[in-house]
This record gives sequence, structure tokens and C-alpha cells, in this order.
Amino acid sequence: MRIACTKAAGRGDTDELLFSVASALQQKGLRVVGTTQVNTGRVNHGPCDMDIQVLPEGPLLRISQNLGPGARGCRLKADMLERAVMLVSRAMDCGADCLIINKFGKQEAEGRGFRDVIVKALDMGIPVLVGLNQLNQDAFAEFAGGMEIQLPPEAGVLADWLMEQDLPAIAV
Repeated sequence: MRIACTKAAGRGDTDELLFSVASALQQKGLRVVGTTQVNTGRVNHGPCDMDIQVLPEGPLLRISQNLGPGARGCRLKADMLERAVMLVSRAMDCGADCLIINKFGKQEAEGRGFRDVIVKALDMGIPVLVGLNQLNQDAFAEFAGGMEIQLPPEAGVLADWLMEQDLPAIAV
């Protein structure tokens, strides 16, 4: 099984890292499928808006909702996440060199979200790179069953790992 995860310390750093790696791979002609996350700050300094870019050329989808000031609870628009899952699965059917998923999050930890897409990619022999946070690390380890490798949040290391997966040589 070829599955790796990475997590950066700062808020939004993993998102930026995976976006840059995906962009570099696409510029080298690789067919990258999956999602990268783009966070946009708000004028009122509340929680950021969360959008995911469906790769390789899919739409930018708003996956968060504004619950209002002081609201607590999940801001995720699960229906938009599931739309992204469907689009990524279809893109994989057209061929892929690798799958990048912005985050193995709560939905995946609970058996939903991109979980089946990750399994599908692994079954197809497509290497998978996912972003991870501390909150869902144990669920990811259980899901991957000890077959995962955790990589430091460095573009060069991620590129090296991908090159070891028999992908064309890349430079990030």
C-alpha cells in the first residue's frame, strides 16, 4: 500500500504545502487528482471560509458555512464535500498518477468523506498523499492499518516520496 500523510504545525500550512506540491506536479505533466484547500479570511475576523479545489481541473467548492458570530458546531457543508468526493472519484476513472487529499478529517475518521476514494486509489495502485491534523491522527493510523508513512511537511520530501512510487521525476 502506498499511502503517506503529512501535517504542518501552523494553521493552514498543510493546505498551502499540498497546494504547492499539487501545482508543481501538474506543471511537470503529472495527472494529479484529489483536492487542495484554500482558506480565505473574513473581514470580521471570524473563522475563515474553506474552499476546496477539485483536481485536476475541477471546480472550487465552498465547503464551509457561516454559522454567525459566536456560533459553535461544525461549519462543514457535508453535501459539498460529498460532491467533491464524487468528482474526484470520476477523475480517477480517467487516469491518475497520484491522489492528494487536503485532509483526513472528521468525515473520514467517521467512515465517510474521501475514505472510499482513498481505498479506490490504493486498489488501483495510485499513491496517496493526505494532509492530517492531530485530532484525526489515531483514526488515520487505524484506517491505514500500519501501512502508512508519515512524512515531514517539506515539499522536497513529499516529491522524493512520490518519485519512489515510480512516478516520472519531478522537481519542487
